[in-house]
Amino acid sequence: MTADGPRSTAPDVVDVVALGESMVTFLPTRPGRLADVPSFERSIGGAESNVACVLAAAGHTARWVSRVGADGFGDHLVETIGSYGVDVSAVPRDPDRPTGVYFRTAGDRASDAHEVAYYRAGSAASAMSVRTVDLAAVHAGRVLHLSGITPALSAGCRELTRELTARRPGRPLLSFDVNHRPGLWRGTDDGPAVLLDLARGADLVFVGEDEAWGLGGPEAVRAALPEPETLVVKQGGTGATAFHGDRATFVPAPRVDVVAAVGAGDAFAAGFLSATLRGLPVRDRLRHGHLTAAAALTVPGDLAAPPARAHADELAALDDAAWGRLRLGPGWTRETGRADEEVRTP
Repeated sequence: MTADGPRSTAPDVVDVVALGESMVTFLPTRPGRLADVPSFERSIGGAESNVACVLAAAGHTARWVSRVGADGFGDHLVETIGSYGVDVSAVPRDPDRPTGVYFRTAGDRASDAHEVAYYRAGSAASAMSVRTVDLAAVHAGRVLHLSGITPALSAGCRELTRELTARRPGRPLLSFDVNHRPGLWRGTDDGPAVLLDLARGADLVFVGEDEAWGLGGPEAVRAALPEPETLVVKQGGTGATAFHGDRATFVPAPRVDVVAAVGAGDAFAAGFLSATLRGLPVRDRLRHGHLTAAAALTVPGDLAAPPARAHADELAALDDAAWGRLRLGPGWTRETGRADEEVRTP
């Protein structure tokens, strides 16, 4: 792979290919304003790479496709994501553009005091395009997972996302997480319209009720977005509704003792995709999404190890009453035993 474009490859087929930017994240060592925090710890963050890492940790084969700078931060991203078992062979180094980084405060993203400082303009990943990405590696998956972050990065990224969401025979199952980040669309008011148009080309769409084009409830979202075979409308702590064909399935979210509300949406998508790859019923796909999200919600960082498959299957099989009694707290993924306990916290 060269900096300008892909070399010819014949990649192995994997379960999921996830394409998008990942950045080095700096997390404060104590609460407070960014102006006041004296030191930070390094981590990684990226919606699509998060999904790939969680799926790999859950036993699936996964590939991450992106671009990083020819710098130490790029090395860190590739090595860290690869350490989860993700194939990173389709991530070229760009000698002319840096790897993106960002800093955030320790508080909840929903807090008015939460701050995020992005340094991603002109990043290596923003140079992704139809010309610079290895399309053979992208299409060599049972599922191709994209998000609405990528088309906001540059005109080339938007063109690439349009190309990949175009309905063509033989393409992988196309999964699209709307992931509307208004800050990335500053200077333009067409972000929501672009994302709606891209979502119409997908087979499976994830969208939060709070980012769903101001349409109201799940039924209104489905009416505006009938094209995807499966549409999942996430309703925060209430639960999620999946429309599959003409059928709607709602599954409430279990109660969770939240440590940090970061990475939960990516984890939900990974859990749902894992269950989809396994051919599980829609209700169980939603439950696996909730359980994988709960794993992320009960740790401080963006990435959390998913629950063991047997443990998650046991919980997903609970009757409705037992599912409604679940309460998940820090360390719950390490717990084993009866699956009908009211509270599953250490």
